[in-house]
This record gives sequence, C-alpha cells and structure tokens, in this order.
Amino acid sequence: MSQVTGTTGGILPRSGARPASTRRRARTRKATRNRRITPYLFLLVPLAFLVTFTYVPAVNLIWYSVTDWDGIDQTKNVVGLENYIEIFTRPEIFRVFLVSLYYIAASFLQMGLALYFATVLSFSTRFRNLFKGILFFPTLINGVAIGLMFLFFFQPGGTLDSVLKLVGAEQITTQWLGNPDVVNASLASTSVWRYTGLNFVLFLGAIQSIPAQLYEAADLDGASKFQQFRYIIAPGIKRIISLSFILAISGSLAVFEIPFIMTGGANGSSTFVIETIRRAFTFREVGLASAMAVVLLIIVLIVTFVQRRLVPDDEVNLT
Repeated sequence: MSQVTGTTGGILPRSGARPASTRRRARTRKATRNRRITPYLFLLVPLAFLVTFTYVPAVNLIWYSVTDWDGIDQTKNVVGLENYIEIFTRPEIFRVFLVSLYYIAASFLQMGLALYFATVLSFSTRFRNLFKGILFFPTLINGVAIGLMFLFFFQPGGTLDSVLKLVGAEQITTQWLGNPDVVNASLASTSVWRYTGLNFVLFLGAIQSIPAQLYEAADLDGASKFQQFRYIIAPGIKRIISLSFILAISGSLAVFEIPFIMTGGANGSSTFVIETIRRAFTFREVGLASAMAVVLLIIVLIVTFVQRRLVPDDEVNLT
C-alpha cells in the first residue's frame, strides 16, 4: 500500500508527494516568471520592425557611403572617404549647407513667435480660443496643399504683389520665387507660417501645466507679466524649449516638401534632402547620396549633444 498508518491512527502522505505549500510556491514562481516574460513577448514584433526597417538600412547606408555604387550595378567598389571629401569640396553640393541657414533662422523666428503667442494666450485674453484655432490651423493642412497655395501667393501679380500695390509699396515687388537673392527667404517664410502652430501647441501645453498657484503668488508680490515669464514660465518649460530647438535644427536641415513643390530646387533653392535625392536618382551617385545622408545624421547628433551640454535636462523646482 502507498499509505501507512501512524501511531495515532492518522494517514501519512505518500512518500513522493510534495506538501501543498510547496506546490503553491512553485505556482507563484511560475506566474511571476510568466509576468516577467510577457512584456518582452509583446516587444518582439515592434523590435523586429525597428531593426528591419531602421537599423539594418542605417548600416547599409554607412556601407554604401564608402563605395561608388550607382544603385544598379552589382559591384560596389570601396572608395573610402572620397564621397565625404566631395561633399565639402564640390561647390554645388556644399552650397546646400548655406541654404539651410535660411531655414535655421526661420526656425528660430517661428519658435519666438510661437513662444510669444503661447505666453500671451495662456493668460486671460479676449477671443483666445479663436486665436488658438487660427494659429494651429496651418498645421492641419497638407504640405502639398500649402506649397501650391503659396505658389500662387508668390507668383508675379499674385496675392503678395497685389497687397503691396494696395499699400503703395509696389516698388519692392520682385520675382519672389525666381530671384536667387530672395527665393530662399520666401520659402523659409512659408515654413514659418506652416510650423509656428505646432510649436505654439507644444509651448501652450507646457505653460498650462505650470501650477496656477505660482501665478497667484506672483500677482500678490506685484510681479509683472514679463517677470512671470522670466522667472516662472521660461524655467518651467525649459525641457520643451530644448526639444523644440532640436526639432528645429533637424527639421531645417531636412527640409524637402515646400521647396520641392514650389521651385523643384531651382534658382539656388535646393536643400540638403533635395540634393541628396537628386544625386541618388538623377545622377546615379548612390554612394555620394548615402554619404550626404550620413553627414546629415552626424550633424543632428552633434547639435543634440551640444545642446544637451549647454542646457542640461535638469529638474526645475519653481517652488
């Protein structure tokens, strides 16, 4: 028999059976192990997509950048750093860096405008909901539609010229998209109109997250609106300003839609991305285009690093 009777008449458990407490502990350990593994199982698919469509192409891009591949030929001859040297020595390629300066200046302008309007509309202002909608509306419009709209706005005899003639300033009219001296300023101003609303929403949300008690205390102390901005708002949204700065620089270097639709990169308006695509698909210089893409990535990483060093992401205590 598998059971034996003790001295008191009780039945002793089978010699090979585990106590109930041991079985419960085993089930608990198994459940805990399953809970630890489950999140990683959910991450498998997105990580697979991330590696397949981001990191693998990035590695291939770096490999192509040191070759003379034309995008078609099966052979890829290694040329070392020759493509990178060409980027900074060929005038028609290096010139696109100067074009990016217009968009960098425009990005700082749009950040300033967005911060100003966000600060003003965060206080009690008449029709502030209307103004919020007006400022944010351009962000909802497709980039192609904006390009076509401003194409008519800047054309000779178009909306801008008509307004200038109406106010008696027709002497300053020019070929806004045909004059190499003003074409990049015209295109950059279009980007300001388009993206100010996005920065405005980011700044407004950050400002509204600041506790209202701080403003009440500042009012009691007699602080002006400018002092409230300087000592409460600016420190309180420093992280958002830093984020907007990084997005502005990277976006300025990667401008594509507006100049491509409105001018096609003509009249000296070719941007870094337009020139990269042209080198890859028009001139069949895929190796050179890959090197340009790598340079763009390195510039963005350097700007991000410098910004992090100059403006550390420290916790701000406003109290």
